[in-house]
Amino acid sequence: MKKFQGRVAVITGGASGFGREFALKAHALGMKLVLADVQQDALDATVHGLRAAGAQVIGQRCDVCKAAEVQALADAAMREFGAVHLVFNNAGVGFGGLLWEASEADWDWVMGVNVNGVVHGVRIFTPLMLECSRRDPDYEGHIVNTASMAGVLCPPVMGVYNVSKHAVVALSESLYHDLALVAAPIGASVLCPYFVPTGIHQSHRNRPQDTPMEGKPTASQMAAQAMVSKAVASGKVSAQDVAQLTFDAIAQDKFYIFTHPQALDGVAQRARDMVAQANPADPYAAAPQVRETLRSML
Repeated sequence: MKKFQGRVAVITGGASGFGREFALKAHALGMKLVLADVQQDALDATVHGLRAAGAQVIGQRCDVCKAAEVQALADAAMREFGAVHLVFNNAGVGFGGLLWEASEADWDWVMGVNVNGVVHGVRIFTPLMLECSRRDPDYEGHIVNTASMAGVLCPPVMGVYNVSKHAVVALSESLYHDLALVAAPIGASVLCPYFVPTGIHQSHRNRPQDTPMEGKPTASQMAAQAMVSKAVASGKVSAQDVAQLTFDAIAQDKFYIFTHPQALDGVAQRARDMVAQANPADPYAAAPQVRETLRSML
């Protein structure tokens, strides 16, 4: 996708973090915006700020777990702007702790947002974009799914999150191949950020009442929360940096978007273990103090 001016971007999780920065960058490139978020007050504030800056933007509250609400988002985009060119399936939540301590409600919440949210986005927006391309001979489209380095690595006390983000990577690779198979004028990318200062470590603020936390957090869940909060807060790569990196990748038709290339050493080690049929290597071999800190907190 080379041209952005005058085209339409839909962004879930658009009120804060990466989503907000995607919106700001898209506006700077002259795009029209459709922002979705589950947090109404933050969404209203972001939309208001963008309109004050001259953006053509609408906001729609949307729980991406619910297919009907994602469909309503697509309908709103088409009513307002008549086309969709760029989709960011970006809404996501974080969750940590020992794998067996996660409740059914925990799994339902994380998989509902992180996996089903992307599934609904791909299932609903891809046919719509293909239809737009049939009406416009100059059509260019792109879909960006936000995964994580947890989609290509498996650190301990992050099992539920790891599973959800691995699913997003697999879904995105499959989408890339399917679009290529039918020669669609639509690209696909998967964004795999590492620790970046956003609000992901405060995801519980928007946890819905139908998937409540069961009892008090366990020691491992509190340890994971503390570890992630510290890592996120100390991140040197900003959400604004990630937005620039992502739009550069879209323009270059790059599939994999890694915010911290140095972390790929762990991906390479994991691949070597698989090929050699060896047991998984210690992800903290180079930083044993992290493992010892986690153990002490458990």
